[in-house]
Amino acid sequence: MLFLFKYIDDLIGKGFEWYIILELMMYASATNVAMALPLSVLLSSIMTYGSLGENYELVAIKSAGISLRRAMAPMLLVITLLSITAFLFSDYMLPIANLKYYSLLYDARQQKSANFLPEGIFSPSFPGYSIRVKRKDADGQTLHDIMIYTKNAAQNNTDVLLAKEGKMYRTPSGQFLVLKLEDGVSYTETPGNSNYNVRERLIRRRFKETEQRFDISGMKLHRTDESEFKSALQMMNLQQLKDVENLSRRQGDSTVQAGFKLMTSYIKYFYVPAKSESVKKYVPSTGYPLANLKTNEQISALQNASSEARSIQDLVKSRADRTKDLANSVRRAILEYQKKFTLSAACIALFLIGAPLGAIIRKGGLGLPVVVSVVFFLIYYIISTIGEKSAKDGDLSPIIGSWVAIFIITPIGFFLSYKAATDSVLFDMESYKRFFNKLFKRKATT
Repeated sequence: MLFLFKYIDDLIGKGFEWYIILELMMYASATNVAMALPLSVLLSSIMTYGSLGENYELVAIKSAGISLRRAMAPMLLVITLLSITAFLFSDYMLPIANLKYYSLLYDARQQKSANFLPEGIFSPSFPGYSIRVKRKDADGQTLHDIMIYTKNAAQNNTDVLLAKEGKMYRTPSGQFLVLKLEDGVSYTETPGNSNYNVRERLIRRRFKETEQRFDISGMKLHRTDESEFKSALQMMNLQQLKDVENLSRRQGDSTVQAGFKLMTSYIKYFYVPAKSESVKKYVPSTGYPLANLKTNEQISALQNASSEARSIQDLVKSRADRTKDLANSVRRAILEYQKKFTLSAACIALFLIGAPLGAIIRKGGLGLPVVVSVVFFLIYYIISTIGEKSAKDGDLSPIIGSWVAIFIITPIGFFLSYKAATDSVLFDMESYKRFFNKLFKRKATT
């Protein structure tokens, strides 16, 4: 649904086959696994253990001498296997899905509209022609009051065809659009036959039925070579991301070294002779450095210094932009590299929250578990988004930015596991009411 809401304007009215839309939705679903999988793990674990708690299954398990940690061990093993599968998916399958999705989406957005002849306007869909249809029937194929201008700059657009009614259909190969016109007339103006007879001629032809063919082969979906999209970081696996990071680092180092070599020509070195033993007293120079120079010499020195400073500033600015782009590329490559692992870690961390939380709230089904899981997932997702954005902007290390959400929610999971193992009444509102009543009574007595 997110895919449809986002790109429906780019897809509607372009005559795509059903399998093109289905293929786009399939690739879009694969790219959303990073968001859907952690949420599904959190929701399913809360529902499962909430249902066990609601039906007193956990009570029976504990009465048999089995602790909650031991009861969670098989599911933790399953989640670990799921996390390994998620890592393999993000490293091998997700880059391919991203490549096919974005390349196909680009071609679909570049596709021209299949609504060749809209009502009431001159359509420029066909090169060399301008066509207006006054009205269409409900079937979309029957046309009324058709006007066709043949655009020819050499003949000053002198050909026009009018028809009262017509039918529109495509050839079986899909290469041509055919207009079968009825009850019409065409007008053609032509110049004289020779230089001595310059009078123009008007040729009028009436017809009961005629056909006009228009080439629409250029309006089919043309696929762009997928290799043109492979340079994007989302289309790379771990090894390719590491190569991009190393290449960007080497280019950044070479840019800094080249900039240093260029700037050294502007740096002036002044050598002071060694202290002589025959001179007993040295008087250090004080005051304005150019004080001993004449006025014109001071002006010349200041102009030369200002010119060199501007040259260095221009040189450093261009090099700094290049260095900044390379540093940004390094950060993004590291961030994409770490995201291959954070998907697996998020599944385990959210399971550590969901399983004990379900045992505490003791509610199954799609009511309270959905609300609680969405709240915790939003906390995780917001922290993760802020961390990634800060890492891309250079405010945080890419490693910290990609793992900050995991570092925050994992202790919460251990805390909830401890509370569930000790039969805590963490969500029992009556216990909080009793606590605050005792607190307020104590304050009143004091």
